[in-house]
Amino acid sequence: MDKFTHLHVHSHYSILDGMSKVPDLINKCLKNGMHAMALTDHGNMFGIKDLFDSSKKINGKCKKAVSECKEAIEKATDPAKKAELEAQLPELEKKAAEYIPFKPIIGIEAYCAHENRTLKDHRGWHLILLAKNKTGYHSLCKLASIAFTEGYYYNARIDKEILEKYHEGVICCSACLGGEVAQKIMSGDIQEAEKTVLWFKNLFGDDYYLEMQRHKTDKPNAATDTFEKQEQVNKVLIEFSKKHNIKLIATNDVHFVEEDHGEAHDRLICLSTGKDFDDPNRMHYTKQEWLKTPDEMEVVFSDIPEALSNTVEIADKVETYDIDSGPIMPKFDIPESFGTEEEYRKKLTEKDLFDEFTQDENGNVVLSQEDAEK
Repeated sequence: MDKFTHLHVHSHYSILDGMSKVPDLINKCLKNGMHAMALTDHGNMFGIKDLFDSSKKINGKCKKAVSECKEAIEKATDPAKKAELEAQLPELEKKAAEYIPFKPIIGIEAYCAHENRTLKDHRGWHLILLAKNKTGYHSLCKLASIAFTEGYYYNARIDKEILEKYHEGVICCSACLGGEVAQKIMSGDIQEAEKTVLWFKNLFGDDYYLEMQRHKTDKPNAATDTFEKQEQVNKVLIEFSKKHNIKLIATNDVHFVEEDHGEAHDRLICLSTGKDFDDPNRMHYTKQEWLKTPDEMEVVFSDIPEALSNTVEIADKVETYDIDSGPIMPKFDIPESFGTEEEYRKKLTEKDLFDEFTQDENGNVVLSQEDAEK
């Protein structure tokens, strides 16, 4: 049984901020006993197709190995080789039967305008939104599109007005230090922070969660004050959780896959902010933002184990669905002067139609009889 699920993860689709490749994230999750993961890139859903396609490819490996083995057995002419393949087949079938599919969770770390998305006054508060089902996926698509077309100001921003309109099927988490609740707590306005919590609780009900992070660091050139701010916020979040019966979750604000990728990510931030590496006033991350294992997260949140198990609760809430669909073709009215299908059927024989679609302009056959019939 899974112990923890990452619900706050940035890939390289968080442009010049995240540096993780989606397949690498999935592979590390599976290697460490995590069978689900949310992708929550900054203000966009660019990586969602990559997430679904990579998940399908990885999930299909066991079944593919079985089918390839069966095909090889049928084609084998050497008795010894055939016997070897037949001996391998039961183990491959067992692995396929026991394999737990990886569940991709569609999400976004949205930017929520302070007042109205049309006002160019602030980049927006952070907010984690996850699709619980296909309806939720459609809701996120609407929100992300409106954020770019109506709310863009440095970032693609939504606001509470459209969040009320398109929240069906969505799970909401209060996000990192950049979230509205955390920002109000750090400014000392606990009363306003509580009002914000209750607003989201009223909108999302049991699908609203208070998000905690702990990025304590001793790494060189890392932000050492972040952890102090997080602990200040976490203390109040725990109080809100008890007072209003809102569940806590633990996240790690993932921006890279492995711990030793922190140095490369530090250089990436220099590029994104246009700062020299030796600038004493430039932005620093804590270098704790790697895809931590469940055991590593258990050490960080050993005193609040429910914050870990609640992430699995969210993953279990998410339904399995597919975002692929057939092409949606436009419908054009055909002018009467062009004629009708019935009229053309009277003019053309089946052979005429067959030849039209199986021969080129010079009369050369370009499609076999079998393929043409299909």
